Amino acid sequence: MLKKIIFCSFLLLPLSTHAQELKKNNTSGDLNWSVQATWTIPVKPLDIAQSLDNKKVFILGADSKVYIFTPDGKKMGELPVDANTTAIDIAPRGEMLYLINGKSNSYTAIDISFNQKIDITGAPMQGKADAPVTMVVFSDFECPWCSKLKPVLDQLLAHNKDKLRIVFKHMPLQMHPQAEPAALAAIAAQKQGKFWEMHDALFEVTNWTPNMIDETALKVGLNMEKFRADLASQEIQMQLGKDKTDAQLADVTSTPSLFINGRPVRERSLQALQAMVAEALAAGGAK
Repeated sequence: MLKKIIFCSFLLLPLSTHAQELKKNNTSGDLNWSVQATWTIPVKPLDIAQSLDNKKVFILGADSKVYIFTPDGKKMGELPVDANTTAIDIAPRGEMLYLINGKSNSYTAIDISFNQKIDITGAPMQGKADAPVTMVVFSDFECPWCSKLKPVLDQLLAHNKDKLRIVFKHMPLQMHPQAEPAALAAIAAQKQGKFWEMHDALFEVTNWTPNMIDETALKVGLNMEKFRADLASQEIQMQLGKDKTDAQLADVTSTPSLFINGRPVRERSLQALQAMVAEALAAGGAK
């Protein structure tokens, strides 16, 4: 069930509340409460919804716009809606906005996403280094959907020579026991200049066992002594940790997750990806 906040209760919080009053414990009979936050809304509000992950607050304003805020009142963006919109609701993480039009008795669903600034320093990439369009891929070697996406990305890169670069970021999921060892192995292979060879070989693995990592490293011709030393190093762990942090900052929760010039990708077919690359080129390329 979506977290739908009843707006009248929100209005009971005085906008003039001083900082020292926040989180003050209050009691009335068996009821206890404390104000967690309060901030001024820049327009007369008509309806409100908050995402289940408590990261976004959507407010329908009397000026025919939906405003999106963080829970502490920082404005994230706004979008125009029909003047007869009477109510709003959202998907659990705020990735969809739903509108009800009281005049036309209609329902509208709107896809919502925010561009992300992702640090790609030191990440392996394919394609021309100064290509105008950058795709960042957060992936997991044990994820079957990630392995199925690989041939699609190969085709996309082939169709966009000198226009596209693909950057790989690790996001091993906890549900996959060999995903993190595989990610660390790929980073170690990168130290020997063979990341993409290891990348391709790992995505060909169908029977994941603890021995498979070493077998794959031998298969791609790594120096095993250096490989094992790198695997044990703090540097490798830190690089993987950085990718995980970057995934969290970009609001990534699943794999594969793709971004084209910072814009989240919803549809991962070759046709849809090519359309997004063309849009990015038309918009002026890399930002």
